[in-house]
Amino acid sequence: MYDLKTIISTFSKDDAQRFTSYLEKKNKRRDAKNIQLFKLLNENSLNSEEICLKLYGDQKKDAYHALRKRLFQSIINFSANSSLEDENSIQMEVIKYILASRNYLQQKQYKVAFKILHKAETISKEHHLYPLLNEIYHTQIQYAYAFPKIKFDEVIKKFNSNRENHLLEDQLNIVYSKIKLKLAQEDTSDLQTILDNTLSEYNIDIISHLSFKTLFQLISIVSVSAFATNDYLKIESFLIETYNKILSYKDKEKQPYYHIQIVYHIANTLFRNKKFIDSEAYLYQMHELMLQYRSKYYNTFKLKYNLLLSLNYNFTNRQNKAITILESFINQKFQDTESVLDIYLSLVMYYFQKGELKKAHYLFLKFYHSDAWYSEKAGKEWVIKKSLIDILLHIELNHIDLVESRLLSFKRSHFKYLRSIKQERAITYVKLVEYYYKHPELITTETFKDKVESSFEWISSQKEDIFVMSFYAWLKSKMEKQNLYKVTLKLFNNTETIPSKL
Repeated sequence: MYDLKTIISTFSKDDAQRFTSYLEKKNKRRDAKNIQLFKLLNENSLNSEEICLKLYGDQKKDAYHALRKRLFQSIINFSANSSLEDENSIQMEVIKYILASRNYLQQKQYKVAFKILHKAETISKEHHLYPLLNEIYHTQIQYAYAFPKIKFDEVIKKFNSNRENHLLEDQLNIVYSKIKLKLAQEDTSDLQTILDNTLSEYNIDIISHLSFKTLFQLISIVSVSAFATNDYLKIESFLIETYNKILSYKDKEKQPYYHIQIVYHIANTLFRNKKFIDSEAYLYQMHELMLQYRSKYYNTFKLKYNLLLSLNYNFTNRQNKAITILESFINQKFQDTESVLDIYLSLVMYYFQKGELKKAHYLFLKFYHSDAWYSEKAGKEWVIKKSLIDILLHIELNHIDLVESRLLSFKRSHFKYLRSIKQERAITYVKLVEYYYKHPELITTETFKDKVESSFEWISSQKEDIFVMSFYAWLKSKMEKQNLYKVTLKLFNNTETIPSKL
């Protein structure tokens, strides 16, 4: 039977309320028990037998299982409808054009139908929607006999060209998934070999097919490795050299959406490598691209651009500017949920580093969804960062009971996962934080410093992840009794070694 409790646990409070309203409108009988079952499963305090007894007064297993099945189907329908509401509006617009054109073709209104198809083709080509273009060309070919004005040979040529592009996209998608699988199973130290071998396996000559879109897909592939290992130095030269290579091709399509994505990824990689001036230079270029085409893509990338700009400011002693940038996005609604979450968490970090703990705590209270929800929207690693900041914040605010519960929750929720991805350093860090919390008087002693020294392998700050360094800076500031933000900046401006794999 479907694990309804697991599915329902992903619902936020708003989702649960909307789903309940959905069931109320859907129910035709007043004695329907689906809402009651949903609420009982959402509470997650009773097992199946207890729920069955509460609903029916005795063990009517057949009725209970039928009710669960109907509830599951309602959840699927509700989720599908919600997804359609959030679906890419451009793709939905093109699909509507195709359906409308086919309707007019059946009515023999050929001129109107082909005009609508031309509109759909223009949009699809601009956004590289190869599957939809295939449907458009297929329809044009099917009804070419009824519309003599169409250039049949030209349509065939476009159809074949699109089919090649679609095939390449599918192949790159396979390569992307296969490389992700290999990275999850193997040592990631030889990324270039893994990439070359996988591309060769599928007979893909990436240079001959080089475009902003294919480069973006490649960046997505290599970024998986960088993210998994926190080694952005490994991919920096590859990104910049390949990008410069594509700029030398004057005949390449503009592809502004993917061009902006690429420049953003380069800026982000340079930031992660603590090359802040270079990162800002690419951000300037990104902003210029966002303003082109009548600022068509400005809103699409506005959050990512401003977040990365503020991060560069924060780590180059311009924290007030960083805070001002992000504060302008608070309490507004945006479709880019992941960027919104990053903005809120980054602003919490800025307030925390600045010592404005009440502001940090007030903003942190806006994270009211479940960890399962945040994991789905922003990833498991984001949830771990949020949980760590939560612990440190309550320690600073001296919320004794909350610190104990947060530490216990972190151990239960994340230790097993951290061990599975070989991130023992995070476990070690939490144990040191807990030790400090319980023995604050020992934090400045040589004994504690030796304990920290012997707990990690150490590498240069040039190679370590910037966010890992930020967490370590808090512990270091306690050991040295210095201002957190000053300690943080100091770590980025010298060659001091810090914990490897913290």
